[in-house]
Amino acid sequence: MTAGARGEWQECRGWRGWRAAAQDALYAPGGFYRRVEGPAGHFRTSVHASPLFAGAVARLLCRVDEALGRPAVLDFVDMAAGRGELAGGVLAALPTDVAARTRVYAVEIAERPPGLDHRIEWLAEPPRGTTGLLFANEWLDNVPVEVAEVDATGVARLVLVREDGAERLGEPVDGARARWLERWWPLPGEEGLRAEIGLPRDEAWASAVATLRRGLAVAVDYAHTADARPPFGTLTGFREGRETTPVPDGSCDITAHVALDACALPGGRVLSQREALRALGVAGARPPLTLASTDPAAYVRALAGAGEAAELTATGGLGDFGWLVQPVGIPNPFPG
Repeated sequence: MTAGARGEWQECRGWRGWRAAAQDALYAPGGFYRRVEGPAGHFRTSVHASPLFAGAVARLLCRVDEALGRPAVLDFVDMAAGRGELAGGVLAALPTDVAARTRVYAVEIAERPPGLDHRIEWLAEPPRGTTGLLFANEWLDNVPVEVAEVDATGVARLVLVREDGAERLGEPVDGARARWLERWWPLPGEEGLRAEIGLPRDEAWASAVATLRRGLAVAVDYAHTADARPPFGTLTGFREGRETTPVPDGSCDITAHVALDACALPGGRVLSQREALRALGVAGARPPLTLASTDPAAYVRALAGAGEAAELTATGGLGDFGWLVQPVGIPNPFPG
């Protein structure tokens, strides 16, 4: 039996690679990301944690605007927009003169949510030829990938999965996927070691960056780099605010951390969310106690803001997210 025929036989028996299984579970009609409640009904991102995040992205867009020479039309593209929370927050946080020149695009496969600001254009694919900022918050972790596992003989094989989440090993990893593993996530020949093959994410990111004529592309995700790959991978699920076993039946999110260093194109830089947000003015410092006696209401507001900033930049939490910053025809606003 040829490899192709064997693959077709396995799929008809209910076994297929994690990439195809997750693609259907997340994005097919009735899939997780087409559900009415949206991502916010199942997990909390930086966007949902605090409006400080949208404010920081708005300030980054203003920096890009200056680097571009304040063009007549400035584009903001929100990739994997959820229900438009970040797009709306950024638009609301922009200075009036910048907002008047800004076209905002929310890119998402789900239907446009009711009540979204009419100035936000809702698209299934990112527009091409834009000038400005493309921002992808927790997009790449939901670009489905294959999973590889080392068998008893030391060979890395594709992990096959059924709709109920049961797994078995399939064919040895070969071709471009094997070359990606060798370059970015080499697996020692120890049985049970696993890796997620990030090649589709590299390709998806390169395609997104290519839509920019000039400006900046930023991908924000839980990430790892070559010096600290997790030995058993990171594939997991989320349902109703809780981490759960990944089951590709549409009932839960299926996600895996991103090898952002592999995604980076020439000139790109990976830094932590902590570093990025602090550079954009988000700090977790408590307000001075003297403010409590002179203006108690302002003190309470400042204290709440400091708490939200601390959550966004926390070690062991949201602050550990990676930011892949990719300039296109402008200087990097986060110089190393």
